[in-house]
Amino acid sequence: MTEKEYWYWLCAMLELGQKKKEAILSFFSSPEAAFKEKIENYSSILILTEKDIERIKISRMNGCVEESYAKLADKGIYFVTIEDGEYPEKLKNIYEPPLGIFYKGKLPEKDRINIAVIGARNCSDYGLETARSFAKELARAGAGVISGMAAGIDGAAHEGALMGEGDTFAVLGCGVDVCYPVENFNLYLKIGNGGGILSEYGPMTQPRAYHFPMRNRIISGLSDGILVVEAREKSGSLITVDYGLEQGKNIYAIPGRPGDVLSDGCNNILKMGAKLCTNPEDILEDYIQICKKITKDDKKNDKLLEANEKIVYACLSRIPKHLNDIAKEADLSIGALASVLFQLEYKNYIKQTRANYYVTDI
Repeated sequence: MTEKEYWYWLCAMLELGQKKKEAILSFFSSPEAAFKEKIENYSSILILTEKDIERIKISRMNGCVEESYAKLADKGIYFVTIEDGEYPEKLKNIYEPPLGIFYKGKLPEKDRINIAVIGARNCSDYGLETARSFAKELARAGAGVISGMAAGIDGAAHEGALMGEGDTFAVLGCGVDVCYPVENFNLYLKIGNGGGILSEYGPMTQPRAYHFPMRNRIISGLSDGILVVEAREKSGSLITVDYGLEQGKNIYAIPGRPGDVLSDGCNNILKMGAKLCTNPEDILEDYIQICKKITKDDKKNDKLLEANEKIVYACLSRIPKHLNDIAKEADLSIGALASVLFQLEYKNYIKQTRANYYVTDI
């Protein structure tokens, strides 16, 4: 076996957590030494249970490691260890850096600014549009966008970065060959082609609740700044913020209305000193020497629109607005408004976020 295969054996062992892998590495000095050691000597590592030792014994069956490692290439999966030059430098200084990273696509560039865009799974339409818009502009400016590919804000952030024709990276709480959640499968494929999908968990590892808090340290570790778009008072996103604070990252938040449960988390971290953001420039100004200046385009040029189209377009923003409210504000009948909305959608000036709710299209 090669040195890389010994590392793969250690990192890919299912159901063996980070602390136990670190204990094995510390006790035996190298993955190769651990692999070749007599199995009875593992009992000296107090953190390991009898079940753990049995798993290790099975994992060392003759030929299975080489065969499993060879299959990575067939699945388009790459593997780097903490000793490799390609390993992300930003991860080396975090608490409990992953011993190895599995990835599809590519890794974040070493000298590039990366911003994590995170938030609630069960978010509002406004939150989705805000995450897309910010991520799009960050990507256009040359920043990489990092998130966890979860439903809600995470997925919208990846979509926005792809719309901005930039790189986006998804850090998973499962193996990189497992798409979770399954409804994000098309997004999963696009991210693999326009960025990278990363995990410290070996192939075929299924998502587990306890994986996600751990993967959050990687999201924050890879990032230079963390933007929270929407978050409840006790949100998993705030775990990422805590990791970010420990790692010395810049923390940003979108302010929300007092009393809005989806904004409680953001408003609380703003009280604690996070930077308030109302547009992407609030983030980019902190990286002005590295990121490109972007031109604001919250709205498209309306010179080619008809008179009623201009009136209706002026009523809309990134905050979803109901058909009845638009009709009242534009002083149009529902029938006349429906025709105008159809034309604006056809011309890609607006879109529906859900039935009868409209926003400007970014």
